[in-house]
This record gives sequence, C-alpha cells and structure tokens, in this order.
Amino acid sequence: MHPCWAEWTWTSGVRDDEPSMSSKNEDERKPMSAEDLEKYETEMELSLYREYRDIVGQFNYVVETERRFYLANSVELIPHNADGEIYFELRMSDAWVWDMYRPARFVKHVRVITFKDVNIEELEKPDLRLPE
Repeated sequence: MHPCWAEWTWTSGVRDDEPSMSSKNEDERKPMSAEDLEKYETEMELSLYREYRDIVGQFNYVVETERRFYLANSVELIPHNADGEIYFELRMSDAWVWDMYRPARFVKHVRVITFKDVNIEELEKPDLRLPE
C-alpha cells in the first residue's frame, strides 16, 4: 500500500483531516472501505498498463531498478567505488516512469543512485510496423 493511504483516507474528493464547509458535507462523507481502495488501485494499475502498452514503442530501453521501472530513449550507467563500496549512478533522458501515484509519468531527465542491481534492456524495433 502506498504511504499516503496510511495517512489520509479519501472520501468524495475531501480529505478526512480537512475541515468541512458545512455540516451537510459531514453527513455526505463516507469512509472508503478496504474493498473500495482495492478496486481503485486495481483500476489504476490497469490504466497504467494500458498507457505502457500504448507508448512502449516510442522508447529504446527498458530499465528496472529495485524501486522503479522506466522506459527511456537514452541510458547511461556509471559505476562508482567509494571506500570499497560499489554503487551505480543511472542517468536517463526522455523517460517514462511506471508509477501509478505520479501525476506526470513523462520526465525529461532522471538520475538514480543505487547500491542494488540495475537491469537495462534494449528494445527491438521492427523496421516497419503496419497499422492493424
């Protein structure tokens, strides 16, 4: 579960910790059930998958870190050694981030520092794609 759900419960577009404008609004608000939250997250994941499917052909690389999944057109992986500790600096440009909680998933530049594995795959591009 995303951290913001632990802090706030969303109901009818009004945050529970915000003061209401009238007592009428208090009566109309209903707490979001666990089932409603699960349904919302499932719909968001499906929407994100559809967006991914529609745009994946516009990118050259798929990049996976321990925290995120990216599509990018330019990727640079720079290993660093600091006091015997190896870490990686990952630079991407013209990227898309798989994250349903981000309002804007297209980003111009991304820089990631990680001690974990990084997977980079170059996507195959067919020479000619015919419309279906």
